[in-house]
Amino acid sequence: MRFGKLFCAWICVLVFAGPVHAQATRTWVSGVGDDANPCSRTAPCKTFAGAISKTAAGGVINTLDGGGFGAVTITKAITIEADGAGTASVLASGTNGIVVNAPAGSMVYLRGLQIEGAGTGLSGVLVLGGDVHIEDCVIQNFRGNPGVGINSQGNVTSRVFIARSSIMGNKVGIRVTATAPSPVPIQDTIIDRNQDYGIQGIGVNAVFSLNRSTVLGSPVNISAPAPAKVQSFGNNAIVAIEAGTVLTPISLQ
Repeated sequence: MRFGKLFCAWICVLVFAGPVHAQATRTWVSGVGDDANPCSRTAPCKTFAGAISKTAAGGVINTLDGGGFGAVTITKAITIEADGAGTASVLASGTNGIVVNAPAGSMVYLRGLQIEGAGTGLSGVLVLGGDVHIEDCVIQNFRGNPGVGINSQGNVTSRVFIARSSIMGNKVGIRVTATAPSPVPIQDTIIDRNQDYGIQGIGVNAVFSLNRSTVLGSPVNISAPAPAKVQSFGNNAIVAIEAGTVLTPISLQ
C-alpha cells in the first residue's frame, strides 16, 4: 500500500510539474509571432520583451521580418539585431524605447532598429549600465520629458558607441551625464534637426569623438563645456557650437 501511494505521488509530480526550458543562445521574433512560443526560428515570439527572458546572457535576438516589437529593458549582455526583411521598429509613445541597465562590462549590441518616440517618447535608448553599441539605427521624435534620442546616465564603467545611425527630431539628439570620463565614439552618423541640442554633455567628463559624422539643424548642435571634450578627426560637418565648447582636432593614425 505504501509503495502504491509513493508511486501515485511520483506520477502526480510528473504530470503536474511544468516543463523547464533552458534559455537559448539565439532566439527570434516576428511580426506574426506569439510570446507564448519558445522564440525558436519556427515558433518565434512577438516582442523583444517576450524574447529576452528566453535568451541567455550573451545571446542574440534576431528578427525574422518587419514588425513593431515593443519597448524592452535589458539587464544582461545581449544582441538585438534586425536582419530580416522589413522594418524592425520600437514604438515608445510616452515611455522609453530601450533601457539598458546591465552589469559592468556587459556588452549590449543594438543593430538595425527604428526607435520611434511619436512626439511624446521619453528616451530612445536610456543607458544606466553596461557597454552599449548602437549601429545602423534610426532614433527619432523623442520630445517628451526629457526627450533624448540616446540618453547615457551610466555608471563610471559605462560606455556608448554609435555608428552608421540617424538621430533626428528629438529635443536632444545625444546626451551624456556621467560621474567619470565617459568616451562616446560617434562614427558615420547623422544628428539632425533636434529641437534644443544635437550633442550635449552636462557638467560631465564626457569625451565625444566624432569621425565622418554630420551634426546640424539644431539651435545648438554641440554643447559640451569643460570638463567635457569634443574631439574631431577633421572629416565632420559641424555648425552652431556653444560658447565654451572646445573642439579638439585629432589626426587619423
